Amino acid sequence: MDLEILIPALFVLIVGTIIFLTIYFSKKAVVKRKLKKAVDRKISEFISGDIAKVVGTVEFVGEPLIAPLSGRPCAYYYVLVEELISTGKSSHWQKMIEREVGGKFVIRDGRYRACIATDSSVKSYIIMDRKYSSGFMNNPTENLELFLKKHGQSAEGLLGLNRKLRYKEGILEKDECIAVMGRGEWKTAVSVQLPESFGRVLLITGADNEPVYMSDDPDTVKTTYPGL
Repeated sequence: MDLEILIPALFVLIVGTIIFLTIYFSKKAVVKRKLKKAVDRKISEFISGDIAKVVGTVEFVGEPLIAPLSGRPCAYYYVLVEELISTGKSSHWQKMIEREVGGKFVIRDGRYRACIATDSSVKSYIIMDRKYSSGFMNNPTENLELFLKKHGQSAEGLLGLNRKLRYKEGILEKDECIAVMGRGEWKTAVSVQLPESFGRVLLITGADNEPVYMSDDPDTVKTTYPGL
């Protein structure tokens, strides 16, 4: 084959492979794939030791968290701040701040509840439903400014000019439907620092050296049994 054809073809193949692998192994793709392929089970049907996916609605326990960018009450939030970096003829978005914080909450399915073990590693994909930006002639809001300062950053760069930033936030809200996958163990509510009135709760932990997988993506909350 002519080298003038072979070399560009190989370049396209290599670039295409890199893009495919980057997408396939991204956190979003991994979490969605795990949850969509998981065996799903109602909380009430779990036997201690089972590894499966449960789907339920978010219920706050105590005071909710406040999402830092939008000010919304929530059980969990994920925030990503990126800066546009220009290098000659090209530019790319570079991660500046990434924060993922969970509060105290349970997942409810009818009268049964499940909670995630506080010491478990969690791999989540939360839909980013709030997006903001700041830059030239576009000052950040007070909430955005406070968030940057809290993490040792500033909206301004050299010469006091605004940096080109974009901000994304996703949360788990009260009564939102989510999917969680892991190993379940039945515990008394008191033993896991939950209200005694909850009775027994299903404690979900990571299984077989894997984290707990969690998402509010509509594709992941589909089940083989009638919905909530």
